[in-house]
Amino acid sequence: MKKSLIISLFLMLAALPVMAQQYKYEVGPLLGMTGYLGETNNGNLFKHPSFTIGGLFRYAHNSRWAFKANLNYANIRGDSKDDESWYPDGANYKMSSHLIDLGLTAEFNFLNYGIGPAYKKYKRISPYMVAGVGFVFAICDGHNQASFTIPFGIGVKYKLKDRLNLGFEFTMRKEFSDRIDGYSDMFDIKHSFAKNTDWYSFATFTVAYEFGKRCIKCNYIE
Repeated sequence: MKKSLIISLFLMLAALPVMAQQYKYEVGPLLGMTGYLGETNNGNLFKHPSFTIGGLFRYAHNSRWAFKANLNYANIRGDSKDDESWYPDGANYKMSSHLIDLGLTAEFNFLNYGIGPAYKKYKRISPYMVAGVGFVFAICDGHNQASFTIPFGIGVKYKLKDRLNLGFEFTMRKEFSDRIDGYSDMFDIKHSFAKNTDWYSFATFTVAYEFGKRCIKCNYIE
């Protein structure tokens, strides 16, 4: 009897770190580089890179699925003098646009992301893909423009400690107004879903801290 109690106590103590690692939410900052494709840059996405800074809130549904909200402040730049395309009247077009970007995305981890018992095959690192919907508000040369976006991309997460996660993510944003760079239909080709709409990208590094303990019994966590 005494031996059984000792064994049971040992198993309970061994399980405590695993139980402590089960959290629902993550929050943290992000910092990175932006790219742009549009009227003043039809070629290299990162020919005129700029910056983005912001924050994220993530809900971890399980080890494979998560849902994230991000709010970014960003800048995109373009200059047609470095582009091989011909522009009307041979003029040079240059722009700098400030963006407020909101995204709501779903993430799918290719591996069981987390820390836990060996038989559950958790991994401290996992690549993932992300897609969702978004909204952007742009200010360019004193003109304001709002537009819906479709963000999608790939990333990788690494669990540095039980509640601390590092990440790198690359996403493209397709927007639908064709005016976040201040120009539209420069070549007399009306924009549509596939033509002439502007694109911008984020390559970001993130640090996220977990909080909000899960109810072990409610979520059937062993």
